[in-house]
Amino acid sequence: MRLVHLCDLLMDSGVLPRVDRQLLLYQRWLAERLATIEDLEHRRLLQHFATWHQMRRLRSKAEKGPLGRSQTNQTKQEITQAGAFLTQLADRGRTIEHCRQADLDAWHTEKLATRRPARTFLRWCMKTGRMPRLALPSQVVNQDQAPLHQHHRLAVLRRVLNDGSLPLRARIAAALVLLYAQPVTRIVRLTTNDVIDDGTTVTVRLGDPPSPLPEPVADLMRVYVQSCQHLPYASSRSSQWLFPGRQPGQPMNPVSLGVHLREIGVPPQRGRTSAIRQLVLQAPAPVIAKALGYHDKTATPLVTEAGGTWSRYAPGDHTR
Repeated sequence: MRLVHLCDLLMDSGVLPRVDRQLLLYQRWLAERLATIEDLEHRRLLQHFATWHQMRRLRSKAEKGPLGRSQTNQTKQEITQAGAFLTQLADRGRTIEHCRQADLDAWHTEKLATRRPARTFLRWCMKTGRMPRLALPSQVVNQDQAPLHQHHRLAVLRRVLNDGSLPLRARIAAALVLLYAQPVTRIVRLTTNDVIDDGTTVTVRLGDPPSPLPEPVADLMRVYVQSCQHLPYASSRSSQWLFPGRQPGQPMNPVSLGVHLREIGVPPQRGRTSAIRQLVLQAPAPVIAKALGYHDKTATPLVTEAGGTWSRYAPGDHTR
């Protein structure tokens, strides 16, 4: 990790060309992981999967913006569970080419949530002809916790905005969660350039168009942006991250931000779900999705769950 930290410093100072840090860390992890796999065929197959599917996907995302740790963590889980599946298949006396439906069913019988990341690998194997086309069990998404009640969400938001004893950084993040349904993984990717202050109105570029901040959130944001220039972290010297981390040139770890939010009584997932459900009751889901940086396929189902009436709204230019 000292070498990685040194590379961060050199890239941050311009000595080395900037390369996505999370991509470099994943490549290092992958090489070490593959070296532990004794079965040469398994190692070869996972290497192909990582090279032709995972790395192409990660590089494409890195070209659009810095990768988050959650993205590479998910990719690591895909490799780990894919390797576990190949091992179980070998224990059953089969290779991937001769995999049967019973083998897939046995794999998914226990620990479904843990083994779910292997689905990406299995779909890739089927698509590329490395295994027969078999049926994967339908993916069931379970809500860990129910969203906050609307009155509770507003009460939490009011307390956070009015309590000056709370850390300003956590108060700003809480407002983005409770007002604009932003996940912590997206909040930490915001930069100071995403905050636009024309002297009268403060907007944040979450999607298109930028979202205006109401008072007193706007004043808090002005104070916070100014404070970012004086943070003691190494990354703040040249970084434009709105939530800078302690690693040079890197944003704050979303896990750490989630911890800070919970410490001030803001549950990130429940608060975000409550906010998005309320927002889709007030405007068409495609409009909300575009403004907040969501895919409309994510927002639209929430309309039905929340009892909204915008399900037949057609996105597009309605001025003609």
